[in-house]
Parts: sequence; C-alpha cells; structure tokens
Amino acid sequence: MSSKQTSTTILLVRHGVTSSTGKVLPGRAKGLHLSETGIAQAETAATRIADLSKQPTALYVSPLERTRETAAPIARALGLKAQIHRGLIECDFGDWTGAQLSALQKKPEWRTVQTAPSAFRFPNGESFTDMQRRIWDALCEIAERHRGETVVAVSHADPIKAAVTYAQGVPLDLFQRTVISTCSVSALMLGTGSPVVLSVNNTSSLKELQPS
Repeated sequence: MSSKQTSTTILLVRHGVTSSTGKVLPGRAKGLHLSETGIAQAETAATRIADLSKQPTALYVSPLERTRETAAPIARALGLKAQIHRGLIECDFGDWTGAQLSALQKKPEWRTVQTAPSAFRFPNGESFTDMQRRIWDALCEIAERHRGETVVAVSHADPIKAAVTYAQGVPLDLFQRTVISTCSVSALMLGTGSPVVLSVNNTSSLKELQPS
C-alpha cells in the first residue's frame, strides 16, 4: 500500500467573519457568533468542500460558537455530524481576551508576539509553543483515526497558522508571516512520512487539490 493510500488529508477551515474580526482579540470568550457575511462565507466554503472528488468522511470542530456555526453548513453539505475536538480551540489569550487590537498593539510585548512568538506566553494564558503542540497533537490524532481518508477540521487563525508552518518546517518565530483568512481552507497530508502541505489560505476552488 502506498504512503498516499495510508495518509490522511486534513482540510483546515478557519471560521467565518464575526462582528469583532480584526478589531478585538476574542480568544475563548463565549457568545461570539458569525455575522451575516460570516454565515455566507461558511455556506460558500461548504459548497467548495462538497465539490471535492474525494469526499470528506469526518468533520471535527473547535467548541466555540463561531467555529460550530461555520461547521454547520459543511455538515449539511457532506451529510456528516460535527464532532467537537478541544484540541482545535483558539489560543488561550488569558488577560488579553476581549481586548481591542488597537490597544494591544501599543503594548511593548506586542513586538515579541509578532517577531519572537516562541518566547511569549499570554498573561494567565497559553504560550504559542503550547498552542502549536496542542493543535499538532490533535491533527496527528485525527489523522491516525482516519488513515487514507479526507477529513475537515474547523478551527481558528493562530492554531491553523501554527499547524501549517510546523508542517512546512518553518520556525515558530516566523509563523506570523502566514495569512489565514476567514473561511479559507488550508490542506495538509499526514501519514507515516513527513507532512505535506497541499494548500494554504485557499479561498477558491479545491477541485484540483492533490500533491504534485
């Protein structure tokens, strides 16, 4: 059996737009829902994923409302039940949770967040290193459960960035250079060998998604 047949393709989907996207660091705060635009984005993402020639067989989602609402149309389009996986949850921003980004950008620690994230832990929260380890362990666990299959995992920008850059062998201190847009799809292939990055921040057709 080839490594391709025993590898799992994981489609990492960032949640859709909310009323605070780009303005606030919401973190794990409860009660944040998709905006009308975000709902439309999720419907479009579901259509794109449903067009894949190899249909996903499982759908995993972060427990937060905005990710579950993004997963809902994907579940309907694929005929799957979304399974909560806490390993996909947003980074724990601790005391910074709910703060305005404009205010955080004035903090002296902000430069470390952007240029040396491996050295930073959010006050009373999670470090970027712990977040990256957590999301990667979750994806490896999912891949092991679904060898040879395609699955969808709905998560958040920073965890997805951390997973994609880890798969590429990019140091964590450079992970902020990667953009993960709302309702974009980034695809990884995980198996017995080195991980393969099939797509990053894809917001168009996924029909040709395959390793070259």
